Amino acid sequence: MIGEHARRGDAMSTECYFCKGRVVQEKVKVDFRWGRKLKVIEDVPAGVCQQCGEKYFHSSVYKSMEKLAASRAKPAARLTVDVVRFRMAV
Repeated sequence: MIGEHARRGDAMSTECYFCKGRVVQEKVKVDFRWGRKLKVIEDVPAGVCQQCGEKYFHSSVYKSMEKLAASRAKPAARLTVDVVRFRMAV
């Protein structure tokens, strides 16, 4: 939380810390790494900057994502992801 909202303990700021764009509440998909595992968590409440895309999570939401990532809960779906190594063009 940033600015006046943070001082009062209110909901997240409505201004992006980085670009000063407008931050609005949305449900987002988060690629969450836990150790060597990658889990995709859907429908996560977040403040999202409409200008640069920066995401802001309330601390309780982030703790819940950590618990989900560490749990052995049955996944809702599975994805296959290609992994490639970056090579500088010569």
